[in-house]
Amino acid sequence: MAAFPVPCLCMVTDRHHYRGISLEEVVSLAVEGEVNLVQLREKDMASGRLLRLAHSLKKITQGKALLFVNDRVDVALACGADGVQLGEEALPVSAVRHLAGEGLIIGRSVHSVEGAVKAQAEGADFLIVGTVFLSPSHPIGRAAGVELLASVAQRVSIPFLAIGGIKEDNIHQVIEAGASGAAIISAISTSDDPRATTKALVHEMIRSWSGIKIAG
Repeated sequence: MAAFPVPCLCMVTDRHHYRGISLEEVVSLAVEGEVNLVQLREKDMASGRLLRLAHSLKKITQGKALLFVNDRVDVALACGADGVQLGEEALPVSAVRHLAGEGLIIGRSVHSVEGAVKAQAEGADFLIVGTVFLSPSHPIGRAAGVELLASVAQRVSIPFLAIGGIKEDNIHQVIEAGASGAAIISAISTSDDPRATTKALVHEMIRSWSGIKIAG
């Protein structure tokens, strides 16, 4: 099993929002921008096409970033991905561990402190926690704010990433609240320059992380 990178900037794919370029091109640019985890999250894509895409992304990320597949344990195993990201209502972590052994890093997405505690107890390797801020991909509903992250940080010991409306000008808030990084959808998917946007996000994330370590 690969090591989970900390701090971590995760790019979550969303092909419906890319501006005139392919998903593979956006991922390649984000990897050049030093994103260290790519989550393939195309829930409406047919299985065969999803697997072909996963193989393509594996070639792009090989030796540069980890590749995760959202929910589809079969696709993750078939393409040689590094991990699988499970939704809160997806398969139990124990079932995925039974299927994959120690070959996959297993993440769980949660929306509450209770969900985070439960996921850690079930054996998740890391969490994605949100929605922190409202965003173009999740414009309706209630944003939990960084208070949720601070509460989760007090209750779990595994790494967790924040998700939801995170951009260059607010990523420091999620790091300061206790997150080990961020999962990004809209800031990269709607950017005119995904590579530059990713570089800026990584820079701010590392700057904030380093400041916390020095202060600690």
